Amino acid sequence: MDALTEGYGLIEGPVWDADRGLLFSDVLEGGVFCLDRSDAVKVVFEHRRGIGGMCLHAEDGVIVSGRNISYKANAGGPTQMLLDRDEANDLVGFNDITADAAGRVYAGSLGNSPVFDDGRGATAGKLFLIDLDGSSRAVAENVMLTNGLGFSPDGKTLYHSDSARRTVFSYSVAEDGSLGPKTAFVETEGGAPDGLVVAEDGSVWVALAGGSAVGVYAADGAEQDRIGIPLPMCTSVCFGGDDLRDLYIVSGSEGVEGDKRGAVYRVRTEVAGLPVGVARVTLPASA
Repeated sequence: MDALTEGYGLIEGPVWDADRGLLFSDVLEGGVFCLDRSDAVKVVFEHRRGIGGMCLHAEDGVIVSGRNISYKANAGGPTQMLLDRDEANDLVGFNDITADAAGRVYAGSLGNSPVFDDGRGATAGKLFLIDLDGSSRAVAENVMLTNGLGFSPDGKTLYHSDSARRTVFSYSVAEDGSLGPKTAFVETEGGAPDGLVVAEDGSVWVALAGGSAVGVYAADGAEQDRIGIPLPMCTSVCFGGDDLRDLYIVSGSEGVEGDKRGAVYRVRTEVAGLPVGVARVTLPASA
C-alpha cells in the first residue's frame, strides 16, 4: 500500500466530493485540502486548526467542526457559525460530523480536547442534531470521546464511535432525527474506534486508532476483515471514486518518529460504500 500524499500532522474529516475529489483536514497544522482525481493536492481553506469532521453542504460549501460547527463557502467569504462551543457547560468543541439523507447534521461534542491540552481532564460530551431550520438540540448524552458517525443503508440506525470506551455504539433513528437508547455494536480490539463509514451491504468500516488498520464489521457486529496501513494512528476512512469502491484511509503521526508523518492511502474494495448525506441545514444570515 502506497501513500498518495503525506507530510501532515493529524489528518481527519475525509469526505468525497464527486466534483473535486477527496477533501481532508489537518487537525494539528491547520487547513483543508483536496486530493484531486490526478492525486494532486490543493489547498481548499487555509489556517483553521482542529477540524475533526466535515460534510458537504448543498449551498456549494462545506460544514466543518472544531471550536464550533460552521459553514465555509467554496468560493470564500466569511465563516458562518451554526453551533458554538459552551465551555461553561463542558462543551469545548466538536469532532466528527455527518449528514443524514434529509440533510440534517449530527455533530459530536467534546468535553475536553483530545489533541490540545486544555487541562480539563476526561469529561463527557454529547451528540447534537442541527435540524433543517438551523435549530439544534442534544440527541445523545455521556459520550467520552466522540468520533466516527455513519448511517445504515435504510437510514434507521446511526453508528457512533466512542474512542475512550473502545466501542462503536448504535442508535435507532426516529423520523424527526431523534435517537433511541444507545446500544453497543462492537467493542474493538487492537485499536480504538475512530472515524467510520458504512458500505452498501450494511458493513461498518472503522478506523482503529493506534491499531494500524481499518476493521470491517458485518451488520451483526462480527469482524469480517482488517485492512492494515503502515502507520499506527489510523484516524478515519471514506469511500470515493465514481463507483464508491475506492477506500481512502487517513492517518496521523502519533506512534512514529517525526511530527508530520500523516498520510492518505487508497485501496480498492469489492463492495461499494454508501453515499454520505449532503447537509441542507439553513445557514445563518450573513452580517
